[in-house]
Amino acid sequence: MVKGKKILLAVSGSIAAYKAAVLVRLLVKEGAAVRVIMTGAATDFITPLTLSTLSKNKVLLDLFEEESWSNHVAIGRWADIMLIAPASCNTIAKMANGICDNLLQAVYLSATCTVMLAPAMDEDMWIHPSTQANLLKLESYGNLVIPVENGELASGFFGEGRMAEPEVILQCLGSFLQKKNSLKGKKILISAGPTYEPLDPVRFIGNHSTGKMGIAIAKECKMRGADVQLILGPSVEKIPNGIDTVRVDTAAEMYDACIAGFPCADLAVMCAAVADYTPVTTAKEKIKKKEASFAPELKRTEDILKKLGQMKRDDQVLVGFALETENEEVNALEKLRSKNADYIVLNSLREEGAGFGKDSNKITIFDKNGATYTFGKKAKHFVAADIIDTILNIKHA
Repeated sequence: MVKGKKILLAVSGSIAAYKAAVLVRLLVKEGAAVRVIMTGAATDFITPLTLSTLSKNKVLLDLFEEESWSNHVAIGRWADIMLIAPASCNTIAKMANGICDNLLQAVYLSATCTVMLAPAMDEDMWIHPSTQANLLKLESYGNLVIPVENGELASGFFGEGRMAEPEVILQCLGSFLQKKNSLKGKKILISAGPTYEPLDPVRFIGNHSTGKMGIAIAKECKMRGADVQLILGPSVEKIPNGIDTVRVDTAAEMYDACIAGFPCADLAVMCAAVADYTPVTTAKEKIKKKEASFAPELKRTEDILKKLGQMKRDDQVLVGFALETENEEVNALEKLRSKNADYIVLNSLREEGAGFGKDSNKITIFDKNGATYTFGKKAKHFVAADIIDTILNIKHA
């Protein structure tokens, strides 16, 4: 899976750095082109000569070396993927907080490719809240974290924090690179964010959605080679280059954009938090505070998911979202049936650390054939991957 790929391996200071020699050998044996960056601390555990001999390339150590400058921007753009293994507690903290005091950090901050890291540290450091917060932050940036293993640690204790073995890391790399083209040639329509239903030129009826989940799905589909159109309500979230984004404000505008884009889509994921009701009339001027109470007249908005379910062809896949606060499973299954969707993704506001505005989410997926897929709480980047993996695995089964 890594044959012909350009792998940039960054080695930081950890006793697990000795595994980098095995990892480089495996990558080269599989036909990958490998370049290695080392921190100063890493050289205390394994010599640059070892890794340069195995990779057949000079190991890069410093931004400034022998009166020359290492072009960290060019290095970061060279790779198909940047792999940091081992990623020490110190390196993870620097990455999470944008600290740039060595070549590894400069290249990481300049990299245009996906970054994957394999943490390595003692268990007490691994489970510390600051380390876990830093990892969650890195995942929210789109970085991929290879799970640590449970075993004997350098301290002599047994527990979590041991870096994944080189063979496991190689498998993770291959799996990721294989996914990169899993949606090539497919057209994906995604809705995301809230809608704002205006009461007057100043006020609106809206919700707390930020669009993070839908944007994460759009990123995942784009990474896998799809042609993505994102219908996005009011949101300040950054949209990656290469995603065709249609900006809308109201439920009516989102309805029109989704109806227009759906006939060309192979897959539609309706993740937006669309208003169920909108004011019958919008005041032309700001409504003044006069009466003790104010009850605007509201009307139902058009049901986007239901309309798409009516339009859906046999060769199209339709995914809806259900955000529930009570009777979650019953309501989600009813939505799946009544909207003629292929899948419903359920998430709950009652789950701590999940929902609107959060960087993580916890979902359950129901399909129209009665199967249920439950996942733990994860960064939304990984939730997006779980959703797409589930759809592809079922379709290809």
